[in-house]
Amino acid sequence: MKTVDLNGKPFHFIGIGGIGMSALAYVLAQRNLPVSGSDQRSSHITQRLAGVGANIFNQQIKENLNHFDPTEKATAKLPQVICSTAIGTENPEFQAAQLLGCDIFHRSDVLSALVNEYDSVAVGGTHGKTTTSSLIGYILLEAGLDPTIIVGGEVDAWDGNARLGKSRYLVAEADESDGTLVKLNPKIGVVTNMELDHPDHYQSIDDVIETFRTFAGHCKSLVACLDCPMIASGSLNFDISYAIDNHSNADYWATDVVYGSAATTATIWEKGDRLGEINLSLLGKHNLNNALAAIAVARYFEVPFAPIAEALTTFGGAKRRFEVKGKRQGITFIDDYAHHPSEILVTLAAARLRAGKENRVIAVFQPHRYSRTATFLAEFATAFKDADLTVITDIYSAGEENIANLTGETLQQAIAHHQDNVFYQPDFRQLPEWLSPQLQSGDLVLFLGAGNLNQIIAVFFQESFPE
Repeated sequence: MKTVDLNGKPFHFIGIGGIGMSALAYVLAQRNLPVSGSDQRSSHITQRLAGVGANIFNQQIKENLNHFDPTEKATAKLPQVICSTAIGTENPEFQAAQLLGCDIFHRSDVLSALVNEYDSVAVGGTHGKTTTSSLIGYILLEAGLDPTIIVGGEVDAWDGNARLGKSRYLVAEADESDGTLVKLNPKIGVVTNMELDHPDHYQSIDDVIETFRTFAGHCKSLVACLDCPMIASGSLNFDISYAIDNHSNADYWATDVVYGSAATTATIWEKGDRLGEINLSLLGKHNLNNALAAIAVARYFEVPFAPIAEALTTFGGAKRRFEVKGKRQGITFIDDYAHHPSEILVTLAAARLRAGKENRVIAVFQPHRYSRTATFLAEFATAFKDADLTVITDIYSAGEENIANLTGETLQQAIAHHQDNVFYQPDFRQLPEWLSPQLQSGDLVLFLGAGNLNQIIAVFFQESFPE
């Protein structure tokens, strides 16, 4: 089999602006490898890549490959063409790469090649992997270990979704959505939890578990969460465990937990020894779980507890993970990537903590994919219990066909069977005009979804609310 060449051969990314693709491209460009790529539109991500020397094309057309001449020598060698699962064989740039005879790889092949070069941490799981991998990277960075970091979200601490370190450590997010995390062979792996989230790829939870089992078998050591019923039931073989609710069997656990409106405090234990207290800047039980995973990995690399605790206090989170976008007329606007019923439950619980009992939580949700909406319709129907007012937009298709003939109104009606104040607004671009008169000082407005709903948040800061 052909393997990714990290020794000077050029890389060309089709869809370079994607969150996973751009992180890889950034690290390669920072390693002074020739990097080019295309995307359908310019963004701050593609501009950042251009700033480190990547050659960016703003269209996905076959002519993008014309500047590679196979008859020339040295730096003009044919590129290794990198694609994500989203790039189909009908893509004209992909077809041109085939005609040229380029080696074509999936983005996971590049990540695998990088993972093999370092003492690597690969963080997998249905939920929480972006926050957990970012936390691990931040702790190692603050502790002076200078890691390379590749994650699925943007973090202010390294001004993006990737950084190139000078040490032997690498922290990477391992995506299970298309099953490609089984290609990774890290020194230490993490599995935060296991649920069915991608019915477009997996037929059942058994398929998901089998994928994580394969991943676990490729890790020299595996860290796993015993608060996940699937893991606690013995579905995975692991070396190190963590938990909040199952601390009697875990290697790392928390006691004296207080979930506050501004922080979570807890006492942390390691194999029966008290490590000390943490003051976690991220809210909610799910983020305490993420922090325990990060603590376990940092301790595996022999990081003292003091810098770990300090990093947990100062970590500001990844963008689109309960990201406070601003406050206007006493109303707080928050953006979150949650798109699965379990994620919505814990995110709204965190919102309720922050808002307090005296203020309202407003949930605005854009369903993501017809297949996910259809598969989890019953679970979505009860996931918004912590919202005082819920607004559902139409479904973001992510390229899927609407085989089940679903709309956002289908979901709105399902939720309305369980609670009041649930509304359907089919066009989210007109949503600010409808929503603004509903809001009052003290409200916390949470925009939820993996699609493009968050684009409208800026409207609330550019236009005046009706008096």
